[in-house]
Amino acid sequence: MKHFRDILKGSGTTFSFEFFPPKSATGAEKLFDHIVKLEHLGPAFVSVTYGAGGSTRQLTRDLVHKVREKTGIVTVPHLTCVNHSEDEIRTIVEGYAQRGIQSILALRGDAPADEMHDWGSDRFSNASELVYFIREISDQYKGKNDFPGFGIGVAGFPEGHPGTPNRLNEMDYLKAKVDAGADYIITQMFFDNRDLYDFRDRCEMSGIRIPIISGIMPIQSVSGMKRMSELAQGMRFPAPLMRMVRRTDGSNDAIRRVGLHWATEQCRDLLDHRVAGIHFYTLNTSSATLEIYKTLGAENSDQLGNGAMLDF
Repeated sequence: MKHFRDILKGSGTTFSFEFFPPKSATGAEKLFDHIVKLEHLGPAFVSVTYGAGGSTRQLTRDLVHKVREKTGIVTVPHLTCVNHSEDEIRTIVEGYAQRGIQSILALRGDAPADEMHDWGSDRFSNASELVYFIREISDQYKGKNDFPGFGIGVAGFPEGHPGTPNRLNEMDYLKAKVDAGADYIITQMFFDNRDLYDFRDRCEMSGIRIPIISGIMPIQSVSGMKRMSELAQGMRFPAPLMRMVRRTDGSNDAIRRVGLHWATEQCRDLLDHRVAGIHFYTLNTSSATLEIYKTLGAENSDQLGNGAMLDF
């Protein structure tokens, strides 16, 4: 079986999708239908998020295993440090190894919004420590039942990490995650590709030479933009995008069309600049991703990422 790390070593751009676990059985069935609708696009993998403070840990695991076993799509669960003991993390990671999951996205994570969290109470205080621990378990299980070891992903922030005001230190923290054993980076969503290219250059100068997968999410509404700004502090909406939004009548349908146009142009430019990967934050729907592929003239990820040329 091809190892997860090998998926990211190809010459073309990979495409992947992110989902979050639903809170009900009805929501789970609806989400699974959306995932099936995207299967024919041939994503390199899909990732499944983890609620603040580990609040959806069981839902995450259930969805990860269902997608992998019923579709064959490579699945990547998120795993966070917050509100977890070492034994809990070990049980989760060992469980993934035993079920054949080949990659984990390791994050520090956020505390639940309604909780005054004591960060000193967590066994792992940052993502670097979590990466190192996952790598240790991976090495212990490697070779057992044909388990090839984990490919470990970490987060990157093209616009700057909200918890690191001093941007001169930012690359040091990212480099620590790479040195601890990370194999690839998935970035926070961004809306100006120049931020991604600058981030990629700074990674190169810092000796970070693992694949950087670009996070893309089309805007859907003004309220959605406000939520994005609150969740990802420091997020920047470029002036040209804001002008496009202000030209609309303010309806969700009009803003959705603007968001799709902007995200599609981002993807076209990212492909022209040969980024390692594009990761779509899907908001648990299939429509926007399908429309972006259609507008770019591609039927699947191989066609889009490998840049096949027509003969004229």
